[in-house]
Amino acid sequence: MPKLNDRDRLADLEARQTKIAEEILDARRALRGKYASSLSDMAVEKLSEKDFRELVQHAIRLGGPASITALKGIAPTAKSQPEKRP
Repeated sequence: MPKLNDRDRLADLEARQTKIAEEILDARRALRGKYASSLSDMAVEKLSEKDFRELVQHAIRLGGPASITALKGIAPTAKSQPEKRP
């Protein structure tokens, strides 16, 4: 195989970079979809959309283990909406 000149080598590298960037984006979308599908089993409707977004953003910023530790450390309080009794 003949050796590529600098221009051809650069074009080849840029094409590979574009392909890898697309693969990363596809993998990111698949992972996010997998996480989003797990929400269908959770009662997220009890939170406002703003509160839910903020909760998730803080959890991501802190990292999974730190967020779980912080939430487990919070003492359980009375539910925000008392249960209705017949």
